[in-house]
This record gives sequence, structure tokens and C-alpha cells, in this order.
Amino acid sequence: MASLSMTQIRTGNLATGFSLNCGGKVQARPCRVGFKVFASDNSNNNNASSEPDLSVTVNGLKMPNPFVIGSGPPGTNYTVMKRAFDEGWGAVIAKTVSLDAAKVINVTPRYARLRAGANGSALGQIIGWENIELISDRPLETMLKEFKQLKEEYPDRILIASIMEEYNKVAWEELIDRVEQTGVDAIEVNFSCPHGMPERKMGAAVGQDCALLEEVCGWINSKATVPVWAKMTPNITDISQPARVALQSGCEGVAAINTIMSVMGINLNTLRPEPCVEGYSTPGGYSARAVHPIALGKVMSIAKMMKSEFDMDKYSLSGIGGVETGGDAAEFILLGANTVQVCTGVMMHGYGLVTKLCDELKDFMRKHNFTSIEDFRGASLQYFTTHTDLVQRQQEAIRQRKATKKGLQSDKDWTGDGFVKESESMVSN
Repeated sequence: MASLSMTQIRTGNLATGFSLNCGGKVQARPCRVGFKVFASDNSNNNNASSEPDLSVTVNGLKMPNPFVIGSGPPGTNYTVMKRAFDEGWGAVIAKTVSLDAAKVINVTPRYARLRAGANGSALGQIIGWENIELISDRPLETMLKEFKQLKEEYPDRILIASIMEEYNKVAWEELIDRVEQTGVDAIEVNFSCPHGMPERKMGAAVGQDCALLEEVCGWINSKATVPVWAKMTPNITDISQPARVALQSGCEGVAAINTIMSVMGINLNTLRPEPCVEGYSTPGGYSARAVHPIALGKVMSIAKMMKSEFDMDKYSLSGIGGVETGGDAAEFILLGANTVQVCTGVMMHGYGLVTKLCDELKDFMRKHNFTSIEDFRGASLQYFTTHTDLVQRQQEAIRQRKATKKGLQSDKDWTGDGFVKESESMVSN
């Protein structure tokens, strides 16, 4: 497996300025990192041909595997993030922080689950998970201290800070500066939390407004000196539009999707909504296995846009949504994702899930004789087209089948030597 030593080239503050050429790819501005996005080269490893290599290098960040702890409870403090590194996760994205944690007040209960079968049944498999949880309610100073401690103890592992702020350039710049001083390897910007504080132009309130997103991304990318990923909201008609704006405005990557705005259900005994807090509730974010097909659709849309308009060697895509198996992860990678994030899956199955994910992804790779992630990344994207094209393809296939119609056209075509096969050619079952 490739070395985990992190060799990241930083070129100082980013100069903004993309030029969009409608006739071709977007022309890149000066980059904060000096590496392309690719699966790690194992050409010097004698065992490379016998064992699939899961290591990846994304925006200059070297990871032992593409599995990343998604921002949320699994990255809420030093203890749990340390556990994630010890279990072998490729990277950890901490729970979202802001300058003033005193404004963040969570409630309990704040989760509700949907099970297969009758809603409310305690027997069915959990397929959906709703949360009304806010960003980190811990003091920023505490989180920063723990970021620094983690980087001191795990200097070769990738720690990514998730940040969110109000519509205030000075606040964004201060938050970025303080977070970067801890030594984090990258920043993921939360433009996508579907609940809590939209009136302060935070979270999805930014990700749903492309003009606002462009302005805030400009502030962020003029200040940041480490790679920046923009986390996209699915609660929008065309997710490729804000993803395009984020990349045009200087972000090195996008992550999708965050949770889907939802109401989990109504308790038919009490007539109260879930999760129920003192008899009341509020819409929240939906995740877990039930959102996986929706997430794949959104990631496919972003990937097609990136492939047609951007240099895919310079930008990254992180897939999120309902990942509980190696097969789930393989689907995101087949659509073009460089990494795959897991949050709710860890809350349901624990940090040891990463071992299962790695083993199952390797099994998939062996089945198809893939030796690296890059061997199959984006391989399925080419098979998505328009409905009009599907109709045309099928009509052409029908014409070709008619041209080579099976069976005999006339009694004169029977032969003595091929009589049995000629009979079988006209049997329908």
C-alpha cells in the first residue's frame, strides 16, 4: 500500500477568477495543491498484482482507503475521531463548527427511524433515519484544541474541518484562519444543512442560492490555503448548478449529498410527529439506506457536469448517502466519486464498519480484476443518457433484430441436414 506520508504543496492564498469557456472546459485558476486526483501508484509494490489497492490521493491528500467519516456525531470530539483513525478510516471530517457555539442549542430526542414494513414496527430493518440535530454545540476553542491534538498524534492521517458561518465575510475569514492554525488538512464547507438557522443565511440557505453561494465561496477561497470542498444540498431542483458555481468560485471539490428535508412520520397513537420533543417536532434531515438511490442520482448529475466542463484530474467528488456496504461505495465510485463518506452508517453499525466496507470493496474489485480505485472510477457514467436517446437506441436495436430475424421465411427454406435446429429456431418457449 502506498505510503501515508502527506506531501501537500500549498501556494498561499488563492487568487480568485475562473473563466468559463462555453465551448470547452473551465479554465482553472492557480491551485492550492500540487497533485492531481488519482488512485495511488503501487507500481513499486511487489504484491500489487495480487491484492487490490484501496489507497487514493485526492487534492494532494493521501488516504489508505476512500472511506471518510462524514461530518456529524461520528466526528464530534477527540475521543470518537481518534477511534475512527484507530479503526482505519481513510479520513475524518469533524462535526461542523462555527465561531459562536453558544447560539447552538440541541434538543433530545433528536433522531427518528424508519423501519421496513409497517411504520413504527420494532422488528423491521432500519432503512431511514431523520435528525433535527444542529452543528457542534461545543466551544470552538475546545474543538480547535482537539483538532491540533489529533494532528500531533496522527500526523499522517487526514483530518478535515467542516465549517459554517453567517453571511459575514469577516466571520468566515476569522473561522478559516483559526481552523487552519490547528493543522487540518482540508476544509469542507457546510452549504447544505437543511434545518436550523436558515434565517441567518447558514447551511442550505446558501447552497440553494447560487448568487449567494458564489459570493461566499469567493470569500472562503480568497482566504483558505488548504483544499476546500463544498458540501451540496439535495433540496434543490438541479444540484449541478450550485456544484458548478462552487467549482468556478475556487473550490477544489464538492461533496454530495447532505440530508434530505423530511418529516419522519406521525405517531398514530399520540397523533404527534416524530421525533417528538415535548409534544412537538420540526422537519429534519433524512439519511440512511433509503436515500441511497436519490444520492446516486444527484452524484451522477454532478459528475456528468464536471466531466463535460472541468478537468477531472484537478477536482474531486465525494459521494454521500446510504452507504452500509462495499457495494454501495462501489456504485458512487463507478459514477465518478473519488471518496465515499459515511455518517449514519457509523451511528448504526459502529466504527468497525470500515473493515467490512474495505473487504467488500476489495471483493468487488477482484471480481472485475480491478487493481486500483482509478481502474473503475467513473466507468458507469457513460451509460447514462436522455430518454430520447434511449428510444432511438431501442428502435435501432429492433430494426437490427428484424434484419436478422430468426426462423425460416418459407417452406422452401427447410433442409434435411439442419431440420432439428430449424425447428427449434421457431419455438417460442
